[in-house]
Amino acid sequence: MSEETWDYVGEKWEHIEQSIRDACKDLILSDDKLRLIMQKFTEEINKGLSKESHHEANVKCFTTYVQDLPNGTEKGNFLALDLGGTNFRVLLITLDGQNFDMKSKIYAIPQSLMLGTGTQLFDHIAQCLALFVKDLNLQNEVLPLGFTFSFPLIQYGLTKGHLVRWTKGFNCSGVIGEDVVALLDQAINRRKDVKIDVCAILNDTTGTLMSCAWKNRNCRIGLIVGTGSNACYVEKTKNAQCAIPGNYVESKPNMLINTEWGAFGEGGVLDFVMTEFDRAIDENSINPTKQLFEKMLSGMYMGELTRLVLEKLVNAGLLFSGKSPGDLMKRGKFFTKYVSEIENDPKGKYTNCREVLAELGLRNVSDQDCENVRYVCSVVSRRAAHLVSAGIAALLNKMGENNVTIGIDGSVYRFHPHFHDLMTAKISALQRYKFDLMLSEDGSGRGAALVAAVASQKR
Repeated sequence: MSEETWDYVGEKWEHIEQSIRDACKDLILSDDKLRLIMQKFTEEINKGLSKESHHEANVKCFTTYVQDLPNGTEKGNFLALDLGGTNFRVLLITLDGQNFDMKSKIYAIPQSLMLGTGTQLFDHIAQCLALFVKDLNLQNEVLPLGFTFSFPLIQYGLTKGHLVRWTKGFNCSGVIGEDVVALLDQAINRRKDVKIDVCAILNDTTGTLMSCAWKNRNCRIGLIVGTGSNACYVEKTKNAQCAIPGNYVESKPNMLINTEWGAFGEGGVLDFVMTEFDRAIDENSINPTKQLFEKMLSGMYMGELTRLVLEKLVNAGLLFSGKSPGDLMKRGKFFTKYVSEIENDPKGKYTNCREVLAELGLRNVSDQDCENVRYVCSVVSRRAAHLVSAGIAALLNKMGENNVTIGIDGSVYRFHPHFHDLMTAKISALQRYKFDLMLSEDGSGRGAALVAAVASQKR
């Protein structure tokens, strides 16, 4: 089947005009291009792992200092704090062998705090932690806490992590280059009303891997495809040359590596697949030239990518008769959730699509307009799934093991109707090892508590 008439999870696009296909053609990636992406990604990982090139590598491959996966003997009460977007979650997890009980609460972070000072941010988090602990009447118990911090970190140990840069719309002053565990500790200590021992900091990908590994011992890769995107995997300790000697147990054979793959593509590595839409996204972002891979596939940008393609089609007179009175021409008004909703319509039915377009001020649109909009959504989401698949296929090749389970979390993977099937098919096409995709049911929160549990047992 030619790329022009590809089948999208059982759906052929025979009703799409060639002019619309032509406008979208740069977003359709052949397997040859995906294999070249895999090759370049593997080169970037090796740069990140190497002591000599780590400091200049774009894909940093940070060592996590997590070397023990859960084994089912963990017992007790453990807190988890999951910070990585406009909300954060606090969880209390009670473990007893293979049983666990979880209570959690979500707290908002106002825009003013996302752009305020680090002190304000961590004081807000500490206040919410204290409220949560007091609600459960556990303020007098010493509670080990695992801190999921979903931003690029350089770790110097399990409880020491310095922020490299903010992503996902955050820009708090006084935090970059600082130890975020110390900042959280100081905010908790300023209150003097709860006993919380922060005994591990980790990335959300590590939390996802740990959470899935508790249920499935074959879990060796953690993947996030949500607001942002990242992956971690189990590497041989001897290959993690960028680790700080003495800060980890060199005799243990394996170490979790946080790739920070969102930064893949910086320095021109992905220019051969960047489109005009990707460049527009990047130029209008708060971090131009950074996190380019993430900008091509994650939930923070997928809606806007789709909108930019639709805007181009309207301006060329190929959609809505060249007229768009509504919000479609305004940046940020086409949400990523719209992509999933539109692709959830059954073939030949456009109920969700019409509802979405009505929200944008577009009414009385034709069936063909709806079909064209759905085609654009599918091209953008399909490319995202294929880019993620290329990254995972490269990691599977690097690990060289059969029957690896990939633990996955994030709103795009969770809610997009075809993402799982697209990934399964494409990862299978790009490499030869057997694998499974596993949805992480509890987000990375349970994983953070499990890291805390394993760490506090070691103590």
